[in-house]
Amino acid sequence: MGNGEARGRALVVGATGLSGRYLCRRLKAAGWHVTGLSRGRVERGDLDRHVAVDLAAGDVAAALSGLSDLTHVFICTWSRQATEAENVRVNRGMLETLFDGLPDAPLAHVALVTGLKHYLGPFEAYASGRPYTPFLESQPRLPGENFYYDQEDVLFAAAERRGFRWTVHRPHTMIGLAIGNAMNMAVTLAVYASICRVTGRPFVYPGSPQQYEAATDITDAGLLADHLVWAAENDHVRDLPLNIANGDIFRWHWLWARIAEHFELDPAPYPGRRTPLQDQMAEAGPIWDRIVADHDLAPHPVTDLASWWHSDADLGREVECFTDMTNSRTLGFTGYRNSLESFTDVFDALRQKRIIPA
Repeated sequence: MGNGEARGRALVVGATGLSGRYLCRRLKAAGWHVTGLSRGRVERGDLDRHVAVDLAAGDVAAALSGLSDLTHVFICTWSRQATEAENVRVNRGMLETLFDGLPDAPLAHVALVTGLKHYLGPFEAYASGRPYTPFLESQPRLPGENFYYDQEDVLFAAAERRGFRWTVHRPHTMIGLAIGNAMNMAVTLAVYASICRVTGRPFVYPGSPQQYEAATDITDAGLLADHLVWAAENDHVRDLPLNIANGDIFRWHWLWARIAEHFELDPAPYPGRRTPLQDQMAEAGPIWDRIVADHDLAPHPVTDLASWWHSDADLGREVECFTDMTNSRTLGFTGYRNSLESFTDVFDALRQKRIIPA
């Protein structure tokens, strides 16, 4: 890399999401030229340029026409639909549209971020089977529709046509700081704990007995960013699925008590059954508005902060969920994060930004 020459010219699809934000910062810090793509316009110092376009909207050729210099693409987004059939149609179409819109880009590597629904199935049949754990990258696909599989097939076909290498990154539940993200457990639990602390509600683990007792893991969004950049910068990492998790394992009954302690709460006795956050927090809107006013917090509505449904899905699973990272470890990736600190770092940042009460 010569003086002033970027390591690569990257497009981050989903630059405003949880994984995309962390990846843009990581790429920029490592000397890459970074283009962010998202539906809305953004002004961020970790982007060299931004493209505002909705890949699900149809004709995007004009918006993508100036990106013929790209060497790497990182796909960090998906569009949630009402059914898995619609998830397949829309999310497959987004990737087809993306590759069609970059016909002349000299792509060397494309990374796709999916997740553990590869092993657990779509939300319509989520965790309904009994998959082997730890989840192995070599496990076959499940029967039935799964938009992750269709995204992979589009990626594989494009790689075969154009000769670039690919990686598919499969994080577990991602933990990081992003506002407005549809799948953000750390911010969701911070809001829940804050409401419990202010109102005196019991801080009760809302998930299933199986998840309360089972071994599990998570993925720090910063670690996923490290993983994506590592794969992009090492040519020997090619044409593989790669599980990515923090590297430690915990049980929720232990972590729940640690989270309670961080918020100066006593963990409520576990009732032995699900008590979903979506039900517990059905009236959270006006409660949160009062907390914001009383504590002079940033005026984010609770719907921009908490994704009750997604945390309920993760914490309510009836199967053990943790991952094996053989592919990455064999190829030399040694990244690690402390899972408790993944949560508490987000909690502390939310306090510093006056998004939750101190």
